[in-house]
Amino acid sequence: MIALAAIGAVTLGTLGLGAWGVRFVRTTSDLLVASRAVTAWWNAAAISGEYLSAASFLGIAGLELQLGASALWQSLGFTAGYLALLLFVAAPLRRFGSYTIPDFVEARLNRSWIRPLASAIVILISGFYLVPQLKAAGLALQVVTAAPYWVGVAAVAAIVTINVAIGGMRGITYVQAVQFWIKVFAISVPACVLLIHFGGLPGRAALFGDQLPRAPHTLVVRLPAATRAQFPQTATIEIGGRDLTVAGGTVRTLPARVPIVIGRGTVVPVAEGTTPQTGATWSRAVGGTSESSPVLVYSLLIATFLGTMGLPHILVRFYTNPDGHAARHTTVRVLSLLGLFYTFPAVYGALGRVLTPQLYLTGQADSVVLELPRAAWPGTVGTLLGALTAAGAFAAFLSTSSGLLVSLAGTISHDVWPRLRRERQAGMSVRRLRFRVAAIVAMVAPALLALVARSIDIAILVGWAFAIAASTFCPMFLLGIWWTGLSARGAAAGMVAGATIATASIFTGLTLGGGQATIIGALLAQPALVSVPIAFVVMVGVSLRDRESVRGSDAMLALHAPEGLGLRLAEDDLDVPAEVAPRRM
Repeated sequence: MIALAAIGAVTLGTLGLGAWGVRFVRTTSDLLVASRAVTAWWNAAAISGEYLSAASFLGIAGLELQLGASALWQSLGFTAGYLALLLFVAAPLRRFGSYTIPDFVEARLNRSWIRPLASAIVILISGFYLVPQLKAAGLALQVVTAAPYWVGVAAVAAIVTINVAIGGMRGITYVQAVQFWIKVFAISVPACVLLIHFGGLPGRAALFGDQLPRAPHTLVVRLPAATRAQFPQTATIEIGGRDLTVAGGTVRTLPARVPIVIGRGTVVPVAEGTTPQTGATWSRAVGGTSESSPVLVYSLLIATFLGTMGLPHILVRFYTNPDGHAARHTTVRVLSLLGLFYTFPAVYGALGRVLTPQLYLTGQADSVVLELPRAAWPGTVGTLLGALTAAGAFAAFLSTSSGLLVSLAGTISHDVWPRLRRERQAGMSVRRLRFRVAAIVAMVAPALLALVARSIDIAILVGWAFAIAASTFCPMFLLGIWWTGLSARGAAAGMVAGATIATASIFTGLTLGGGQATIIGALLAQPALVSVPIAFVVMVGVSLRDRESVRGSDAMLALHAPEGLGLRLAEDDLDVPAEVAPRRM
């Protein structure tokens, strides 16, 4: 009940802040880019709030528990991606003046036919990224309240849709900035309290030595479905009141919904497909297992480092800054805020290996942040800490989902809908209505996909989005901003090649169901090491051979000239009445 009350408080606070922010929404510009009046600190907190998704709050700790220390490379890549944004993209993108990514692509390349392609890729990336947020919401509510999985998916989908539809970018900026600090508080306080409680990391032999994870006390596990489990060592467990001794290295099918009792000190069996690791192997940053092979780690770093540069819901945030100078300052602040947050998921992964080893058997490693406080400190304190992490998890789902839905709704209403209706201009009331309808429609498909993607790890789902972003928009932005020779056909060919290779590789890996023990298996699981260079080569090669006129000098002036010259190519005043001055946030 306490955890449910904490989730309810976050939900009501989200709706309340969203309703309060509606009073500032007067124009379509408010809906799409918050009238470009968001200050650096507000924007940094809002960007961090929407960037710290389910993959950050739950997925990284779950991957560390399951795979080992190599999973922490993901958080490094997530953060370092903003360094690339700071150096190459943030200020020029804001100076150019756009409302959406397809706006930038069409204006920079001077071809209207490329806008639908850019719109399709925005929808693909944002949709892929929205699915794991909803999936994590269903998982979290199920762990906390034992509610059916679909309830959490439907609840977050409804709350986010309402907030975005009525408040747009202006409204959710307040929500996301506040939710960032909720998430930092919710993940840091339990981690610090538990470390103080235990006097450091317990069970160091299972973390850094030669031991496998053992039951810290008598564990009672009920599996939701019959599960094939591998026993790393000979162990005796109790199933339905009867003792069963299984030899080490044996795989047995354990029944569903029957109490499985694992005695204290017993090496915990793992679900088939999970590699049992001693502490020495688990703590290796690279090469401990096939899942942490150098090829996979390097490809993951490329996907996260460069993929951040291509995430639509992050890039659109830089359009909300007053100018390029503010965009740079925002990015520097984001780096510090993310560095603060990512200090803590590693603590949950390490403590979870020692205190909740049953998650290796249930296959629910993503729930370690939610399960750990109650398992580590039974009683009132653990319940309160668990309620706090549950509230932070819901803040993560809500803030990231809001940013993604704004990106989807903005692209559909601003870039897709007018083209389908062949309209050049529409009134303010029509544009706002379109945005709100688009927000409702855009949530339907990700919510349905989340219902059927329950068995896929959150981090894998997010990895798809990063791989596609790194293979499409990242090369387009880098070349489009810094190379005058990029042509529309070159950009289109590169984005199609990158998206096709990344998507085909990931789905091929899932279809084959193979592991990541080979180089090919690692590249199928995370194809950025191949798809990103191919996208760059195709863009450059096609552009060099292309005979169409390339728009260079005027676009480069708009991207790189000093702010005071006012050289903007893509920006128009979307329904901003002259008498309404932007209100700084």
